Amino acid sequence: MKHDVILVAKIFARAQAVMEEHFHVHKLYEASDRKAFLAKLAPTCRALATFGGAGADASLMDALPKLGLISHFGVGYDSVDVGAAHQRKIIVTNTPDVLNDCVADTAMGLTLNVLRKFPQSENYLRSGFWISRGGYPLTVSLHGKTMGIIGLGRIGEAIAQRAQAHGMQIAYHNRRKKNVPYAYYADAVSLARAADVLMVVTPGGAETKHLINNQVLDALGAQGFLVNISRGSVVDEAALLKHLQAGTIAGAGLDVFDQEPHMDPAFYTLDNAVLLPHVGSATNETRLAMGMLQIDNLRAFFAGQPVLTPVD
Repeated sequence: MKHDVILVAKIFARAQAVMEEHFHVHKLYEASDRKAFLAKLAPTCRALATFGGAGADASLMDALPKLGLISHFGVGYDSVDVGAAHQRKIIVTNTPDVLNDCVADTAMGLTLNVLRKFPQSENYLRSGFWISRGGYPLTVSLHGKTMGIIGLGRIGEAIAQRAQAHGMQIAYHNRRKKNVPYAYYADAVSLARAADVLMVVTPGGAETKHLINNQVLDALGAQGFLVNISRGSVVDEAALLKHLQAGTIAGAGLDVFDQEPHMDPAFYTLDNAVLLPHVGSATNETRLAMGMLQIDNLRAFFAGQPVLTPVD
């Protein structure tokens, strides 16, 4: 017998096909009448599968009184009201670790591109300017620079390893000091002041909203670069835009945005910003691994076993 699982939004197609082999998947994102859809499944459905920003709030949980598990596709789970879930004795899981390397690769790719301006120099070549204007202007080397990492978790440590391979020094800020051979700073402002590249890897949510604000950007200064591969909400985008336009920071590499896929169109005009459409973990291999971990959490739950990756 296949157990019922409500799928809030599409996941990676290959992973979704496996999910549909193991469970009776009900696609909430296709429902024309969401209320009727949920009411029909409310008496029996015990599991919900979510994806990215299409999470689960308290009202959705209340519509499913038998719910015991929310299996989330993604390492960040700020779209799931974890507090509401725990109040209702609902287990929440996510898909950490399997995406560490891909996200760290993206972080270093952004760092390289924003300091060396590789996208801009390619456009320069394609526009014929190499012939008409001569060589592309000189850029900034990574070697010898300090990367300040805000959020030195598993992904942050993977980024640190890659940055060191490029000859960079590492400093960091966490809520608690770790047993690592990197310089520790007690707050984001002091870290920004010491960093050439400020790398944001902290989780999203209310606690970190606009952690990167005017004060932090002022401390980063006109020679400093910001890279964000965490959540758009962590950065005050209006403040960042003003600093980029004024040249009071040197540049930014951004994979995430506060209201993505929407953003202030003024970002498109900036020559000192490299912008990506939230592709940090977007490889076939990683998305399949994330989907399989989501499915393994569902399978463990229905088998009465401990889930693999519970959210505390």
